[in-house]
Parts: sequence; C-alpha cells; structure tokens
Amino acid sequence: MLKKCILFGLFGLFASSTLFAQKYFTREGKIAFLSDAKIEKIEATNKTATSVYDSETGKMEFAVLIKGFQFEKALMQEHFNENYMESDKFPKATFKGSVSDFKTINFTKDGVYPVKVKGQLTIHGVTKDVETEGKFTVKSGAVSAASSFTVAVADYGIAIPAVVRDNIAKTVKIDVTVGYQELKKGS
Repeated sequence: MLKKCILFGLFGLFASSTLFAQKYFTREGKIAFLSDAKIEKIEATNKTATSVYDSETGKMEFAVLIKGFQFEKALMQEHFNENYMESDKFPKATFKGSVSDFKTINFTKDGVYPVKVKGQLTIHGVTKDVETEGKFTVKSGAVSAASSFTVAVADYGIAIPAVVRDNIAKTVKIDVTVGYQELKKGS
C-alpha cells in the first residue's frame, strides 16, 4: 500500500510539473539590423525568424534565413547576400542560449520582465559567445520578447572591401522582437 501511495505521489508530482512547463514558439520573429556608417545608413528586416523558448529551463533558440532580410534597395540586398554574407554557403544565422534569470518571469501576470540572455550566436559560419539584456512582456495572456545588441562585423569573418569600407559600419546594431504562441502538445 505504501508503494502505491509513493507511486501515485510521484506520478502526481511529475504530472503537475509538466502541466505548468510551457514552451513558446514563433515563426514570425522580427530581426532588424542597422549599419550606421559615415557615408551610408543600411537597414534590413527579416520577419520570418523562428524561435522556441522553454519557460521551465529558460532555454531559447533562434534561426533566421539570411536571404529573408529585406532592404530598401534591391542592389543592397544582392550585395549583402552574394558579397558579404555568402548566403548560399551560410544560409542561416542561429542563436542557442538561455535566459539566466528566467524564474523572474510570471507568465500568468501582466508585466514587463527584464532579463539577461546569454548563449552562442552563429553568423557567416562563425560562432561567438554573446550576452545581452532583454525583456519579456506578458499582456492579456500574450507573451513577447525583445532585445537589442551590437556585433562587430569582423568578429564573424565578414570581409568589407576597402572601396566600400566607409559605407558599412564596423559594428551593426541588431534588434530582435518576437511574439510567442504557446506550443501545444501535438503541434
């Protein structure tokens, strides 16, 4: 009888822990970057980033297709993909990391929750450790996240020809904004 009570107790504990564990997902994350150099300001946006966030562990992942970035000028987009990012060779950028203070986020209460995010960012086939601040926003049951940070172009092996060196900033600002949906079992 004691074994049955312990077994049911463990089952109940397991069931309740998985019941409250939530994963959030999007295929419509927005990643924008800005290169603000002396001669030229270059901006591009990709609204098809995929991201998964596990509220139980704080783990977070992003993936974005490089060719999905849209520019104001088609020629900029062509140069970006062919000359700088080599999109055919390195088709996507990824981030794999975690929210270090994830337990401060209350997904059942409206609010803005500042967080620290750290992990590994892979761009152009080069992986670097990154750490930045961000925020989760919970409003009427909807969950979103945002962060801004900078990366040095040279750190990711992206060569800028001397002829356009003044047109492209040495560091690029990246803005990430995602609206998450709760990932349902069987989805």
